Amino acid sequence: MASYLFLCLFLFFPHLYASFSSSGSHSCSSLTQFKNSFSITQTEYASFYCDEIAGLKSYPKTNSWKAGTDCCSWDGVTCDHLNAHVIALDLSCSWLYGTFPSNTTLFLLPHLQKLNLAGNDFNLSKIPSDFGQFTSLFYLNLSYTGFVGEVPSQVSHLSKLVLLDLSSWPAFSMQYRMDKHALEGLVHNLTEVRHLVLDGMDMSSVNAHVFMNLSSSLRSLSLAGCGLQGKFPKNIFDLPNLNLLYMGGNQLSGQIPRSLGNLLQLTQLDLSGIQLSLSDNLLNGTLPSWLYTAPSLKTISLSQNQFSGHIKEFQSKSLERIWLENNKLQGPLPSSIFQLLNLTSLALSSNNLSGVIEFSMFSNLPNLKYLHLSCNSLSLTFNTTSTVNLTDLFLSSCNLSEFPNLSCKNIEGKIPQWMQEMGNDSLTFLNVSHNSLTEVEHFPWKNIEFLDLSSNLISGNLPIPASTINVFLISNNRFNGEVSSLICNASSLQILDLSHNNLSGTIPQCFGNLSNSLEFLNLKKNKFYGTIPPTFAEGCQLTNFNLNGNLLEGPLTPSILNCRGLEVLDLGNNKINDTFPHWLGNLPYLQVLVLKSNHMHGSLRVNSSKSSPFFSKIQIFDLSSNYFSGPLPVRYINSFKAIRNLEKIRSTVSYMGVNGRNGSGFYTYSIGIVMKGQDMELVKIFTMWMIIDLSNNQFEGGILEVFGKLNLLKGLNLSHNNLSGGIPISIGNLTSLEWLALSSNRLSGTIPNRLADLAFLSSFNVSENQLHGQIPQGKQFNTFGNDSYQGNKGLCGFPVSKGCNIIEPAPPNVLEKDGSKSNITFGWKVVLIGYGCGVVFGMSVGYVVFQTGKPKWLVNLVEIQHEKMRRRKSKDGSRSNGRRRI
Repeated sequence: MASYLFLCLFLFFPHLYASFSSSGSHSCSSLTQFKNSFSITQTEYASFYCDEIAGLKSYPKTNSWKAGTDCCSWDGVTCDHLNAHVIALDLSCSWLYGTFPSNTTLFLLPHLQKLNLAGNDFNLSKIPSDFGQFTSLFYLNLSYTGFVGEVPSQVSHLSKLVLLDLSSWPAFSMQYRMDKHALEGLVHNLTEVRHLVLDGMDMSSVNAHVFMNLSSSLRSLSLAGCGLQGKFPKNIFDLPNLNLLYMGGNQLSGQIPRSLGNLLQLTQLDLSGIQLSLSDNLLNGTLPSWLYTAPSLKTISLSQNQFSGHIKEFQSKSLERIWLENNKLQGPLPSSIFQLLNLTSLALSSNNLSGVIEFSMFSNLPNLKYLHLSCNSLSLTFNTTSTVNLTDLFLSSCNLSEFPNLSCKNIEGKIPQWMQEMGNDSLTFLNVSHNSLTEVEHFPWKNIEFLDLSSNLISGNLPIPASTINVFLISNNRFNGEVSSLICNASSLQILDLSHNNLSGTIPQCFGNLSNSLEFLNLKKNKFYGTIPPTFAEGCQLTNFNLNGNLLEGPLTPSILNCRGLEVLDLGNNKINDTFPHWLGNLPYLQVLVLKSNHMHGSLRVNSSKSSPFFSKIQIFDLSSNYFSGPLPVRYINSFKAIRNLEKIRSTVSYMGVNGRNGSGFYTYSIGIVMKGQDMELVKIFTMWMIIDLSNNQFEGGILEVFGKLNLLKGLNLSHNNLSGGIPISIGNLTSLEWLALSSNRLSGTIPNRLADLAFLSSFNVSENQLHGQIPQGKQFNTFGNDSYQGNKGLCGFPVSKGCNIIEPAPPNVLEKDGSKSNITFGWKVVLIGYGCGVVFGMSVGYVVFQTGKPKWLVNLVEIQHEKMRRRKSKDGSRSNGRRRI
C-alpha cells in the first residue's frame, strides 16, 4: 500500500520525484568527495582504540562505496526513506587517515542526526567550527580520532544532543582542550544530553564545579584523565538519574563526598588512578559507608588512591566488579565477599590486607574469573578437592613459605598440585612472578595465553607452554640447556622474554619464521652462541629484538629489513664481527640501536649519494667499545631528526613498550647504557631519552659542529677516541644536555664559556686531553671536581690547583641576561690578589668572602695536596689498566 501511494504521488506531482532524486544524488556526491579526502590506512593509533578499548571490528567501510550505486545502501550510511536524506553516518574504525578538511563536503549533509567518526586517525587536525551547523544531531562521537586543540564553542549549539563523546588520549599531546567559558556553554546548552564522555580532555584550568549545572537527564558522565585538580568537588552532583560516573586518572584529593551516596541509580563508579602512573587520584580516608549499601552498584573502581582502614561487610548483592588495588587498606577480607554471587572480578593487590583465607571459598563464586591478591600479607590454605575456574590469576610477589600455606612475599618450591589442577581448561592468564619457585615440571594449562614466571629461582630445562600462548615471560630465573624448536608451535606468540637465564646452544632458526605474531623477542644475558638467525620472513612483526650479552658471532643478516616495524635493536656485548650495517638506516621506525662491545670495525662514512635520511627516528645510538675508525659520521648525525626536534615523537605511553591485557600487563623495553660515567640498566626506556655514545673506538678528526643541532640530546659520549681540534662552541646550544664525556682524546684549545650556560649539565669530563686556558666559572661548572680536568696541563682556574696568571674580565656566563651582575663565585683570582697585595689585604678579602658565604677557595687550599696524590694514583692505575672506559 505504501509503495502504491508513493507511485501515485510521483505520477501526479513529478516535481517531488525530481526533488527526491536530486537530493539523493547530491548526498552521494558529497559522501564520495568526503571519502576521497582520506587515504585508507590501518594506523596503530586508531587500531589500538578499536581493538583494545572499544572491542570493535576494524575494517574500511568506505570500500563498499561504489560510484553509480545508491549511497543509501553503502556500509555505514542510513537514509530517511521518505526523502533520501542521509540522516546517519557511522564510519567508526574505518581506517580513515589524513588531515580533516575544514571545508569538508560532510557539511553538505545538513540533515545528519547521528555521526560517528570514532577510531580513525585525522592526523592532528583541528575540529572545524562548522560541526556546530549540524543542528539536527542527537549523537556525535569524535572519540580517539587524532583531533587536537581547542574544541570549538559552536559544538555547544548542538542542543539536541543526547550523546556527545570527545574522548582522547589522556596526558599526551594528542588531546582536546576546552576553556572555562566553552565548557560552561556546553554544560548550559546541552539540556537533552544523557551521555557525556570527555575522557582525556585537558581541563587542568577548569574548576570542576562547572559541572554542577549538568542536566538532570544525564545518565553517564566520564571525565577520566582530564587533569582535574584539588579537592573532590562536594555537592555538585544533583543528578538523580546518573548510572555511570568515571573520574579516574585525575589529581583529585580529599575524601569522597557523602553527596555521591544520594545517587541511588548509580551502577558504575570509577575514581581510580591510572595504572601506568600518568596521573593518580589522591583520594583518602576510609571507604564511604554508602558503598556497602548502594542498591544498584555493580562496579567499584577506586584503585591507585590512598584509602585506608578496613573493608567492611557488603550488604548489596548486585556487585560484579571490585577494584581496590594500590591503596592502604588493611585487615581481613570481609566474609560477605564470598556471598556476592554476581562477582566476576576481585582486585585487591598491593594493600596491607591480612588474615587466613581458605582458597576453596572462591569456588562459591560461580562467575568469578579474575582474582588479583598479589602483594598483601594474606595467608591462603588450599583444599585440593576444590575447583575454581578462573581465567586470570595474579599471585605475584606473594610470600609462600611452604605449600599449601600462602603468605605474601615468597612462593617457594615447585608449582603446587592445586595450581596445576586449577583451571586446567579455563585458565588463560597466570602471573606468579617475583616469588621463590624453584621447579616447574610441565605446564598443564591447555588454553593458557599469558604466563609470567619471571624473577623466580627456577632451574632445569625450559618447559614448552601450550600452543595457545601469546605472552611467555620467564626472565631472571636459572633455566639452562637449549631452547627446543617446539616453542615455535605457538603460532600466536607475541612476547617472548627468556632473558637473564643460563640458556645455551644456538638460537632456534624458527624464531625468524614467527612473522605474523612475534613482536618482542628478548634473549638478553644468556649463553647463546653461533650466528643470529639468518632469515627473517617477510611481514616480520618484530618491534623489539634484544640479544645483548650472549656469545654470538658472525655478520648481521640483512633479512632484518623484513621487520619494518622494528623500534629497538640491541645486539651489544657479543662477538659480532662485521662492518657497520648501513642498511639498518632503512628501517623507518628504528629508535634504539645498540651495537656496543662487539668486534665491529671500519668507517662509518656513507658512500651512497642518496639524499634520503638515515635513522631519522633514532633516539639512542650506541656504537661504543668497537673498532670503528675514520671521521665521525656527519651524514648520520645530520639525519637524526628525532633528536633535532624535527620529527614529532608520537607515543601513547611515556615509556617504550607494549600494552598487555587489561592494561595490567604493561611491558616495557629495557636497555643497558653508560650514563654519567656509570654503567646503568634502564629497566624502562623513557620516550624522551636521547643519547649518542661513540666512545672507545678509533674515530679521528674533529668534533662536528652539527652536534650543536641536536637540541634534545641528553647524553653525548665521545671519550677514548683519537679526536683532535677544539670543542665546538655549538655544543653550548644543547640546552637539554645532562652529560658530556670527551675524555682521553687529543682535543686542544679552550673550553667554550658557553658550556657554563647548560643548566642541566650534571656530568662533564674532558680529562686526558691537551686543553688549555681558564675553566669556565659559575653555575653547573662549580659542581665539577678535578676528575673532570686531570691530564690537561694547560687548564687553570677553579677547581684545578693551577691558578690563571692573567686577570681577565668576567666571562659572559656570569652575567644575567639583562646585563645586571649575578653572584660571582670567588675562585683563585681572590687568592692571587691576597698574595700580590700583602697578607693584611688578603685577609681582608678573605673576611669579605666568608661574610658573603663563598669560602670554596679556602677549602681548596686544604685539599690541594690530597688531590695531587689522588691524581698520581689515578694516572698510575689508568696506565696499568690500559684504556679507561667511561
